Amino acid sequence: MASIELAPVGAQDYETGSPASTGDTVPEDALAQNQGSRQDFSLPPVDGGKDAWFFLAACFMLEGLVWDFPFAFGVFQDYYSTTAPFAGSASIAVIGTCAMGIMYLDVPLTIAFLRLYPRLGRWAPIAGLLIMCLGLAMSSFSTSVTHLIVTQGVFYAIGGSIAYTPCIVYMDEWFVKKKGLAYGIMWSGTGLAGVVLPLLLQSLLDRYGFKTTLRLWAVVVFVLTAPLAYYIKPRLPYSAVIHTKPFDVRFVFTRTFAVYQIANVAEAFGFFLPGIYLPSYARSTLGASGALSALTILLVNVASVFGCVAMGSLIDRLDVTTCILISTLGATVGTFLLWGLASSLPVLYVFCVVYGLFAGSFTSAWTGIMKEVAKRGEEDESNTRRVDPSMVFAFLAAGRGVGNVASGPLSEVLVKGLPWQGKAAAGYGSGFGTLIVFTGVTALVGGGSFLWKRIGWL
Repeated sequence: MASIELAPVGAQDYETGSPASTGDTVPEDALAQNQGSRQDFSLPPVDGGKDAWFFLAACFMLEGLVWDFPFAFGVFQDYYSTTAPFAGSASIAVIGTCAMGIMYLDVPLTIAFLRLYPRLGRWAPIAGLLIMCLGLAMSSFSTSVTHLIVTQGVFYAIGGSIAYTPCIVYMDEWFVKKKGLAYGIMWSGTGLAGVVLPLLLQSLLDRYGFKTTLRLWAVVVFVLTAPLAYYIKPRLPYSAVIHTKPFDVRFVFTRTFAVYQIANVAEAFGFFLPGIYLPSYARSTLGASGALSALTILLVNVASVFGCVAMGSLIDRLDVTTCILISTLGATVGTFLLWGLASSLPVLYVFCVVYGLFAGSFTSAWTGIMKEVAKRGEEDESNTRRVDPSMVFAFLAAGRGVGNVASGPLSEVLVKGLPWQGKAAAGYGSGFGTLIVFTGVTALVGGGSFLWKRIGWL
């Protein structure tokens, strides 16, 4: 049976002039059966057109609704630590790190599964949404921190990952030249949703308690997210593809990926700590009210919207290590000088903006890493299969998950007994001093790829 090769990413597609995606083999009779004739067969354009922008808008909304809840966990951290029956537990921070960390860690598994069974990708957002909302509903019946870890942490994370993964799998099909910008816009959804969510959750917790808050949010998430599933779809028709898209994970063992991954994991160890502890720091150290404490998370999220979009645009134009350096310098200087010396709410709020703008944009540089690793894979003559960028993303996400999960128990150790309290100035003497230093050091190490490239390791 004769077959036709779809052109590689960025090439021109048949009569339409629109770029095709990947190198999948398509039988002529499949095209005829699916589209009528070769002349009638066309794919939606990449980097533009209503289908691409509707897809990106749906990803933007899903990103915000799925990821922002664990990013806003600092509000729950403050509430649980002061409310029975959870007050006094040393494991409260584990709830938030599980919710976010597991979503990162299981991305390689979910992406690999959808590559092997691509038809299931259309159902993944709805299936994941149901699991996620079930986890929230179950958590409202919790009577111990262990129950919260399982429901609000593990169940929520598994459902969120399943719902979110198709966005990554299909992004390479819809965006090529504007891929960095597209990822930046999608990831900024977390920050934009964070403008409202921390204050909303704080208000609901103060008025109704955690049980009603979790049940209400489960309903809201389902109602807002379910309609988005229609627009999260592949660009290539399933019936035209006779084999699953190949993926090869040998790139994980290359020096190029390893160097970027080490820095990525190091940065993740400290990145999430401000989001967990800023409300508690504002309340216990600076005497802020519940609303003013929640404002710290809001400012970080607002700033990250602009940071992600700006970094997404820069990564399409500049070297990836240069973009990582920009993120690193802003996050490191901001942490040591602003948070470390914060003795008033205005200074702390300035830190929140700086941290969100620079540290919050770090993952937008991943698209540059994906391109770099894929390019090195193509240059390797011993590699007979192309490197799938979505799998590069998956392992970068898993690396970030390792840092995230470990940062929860580690942070408890760092603040236990409030070290340095009264023995140093400003924030360093607040009892959170070791946490501040650890966050700054890990942010600095996260920019190591810039140095490693200059000495020839990349």
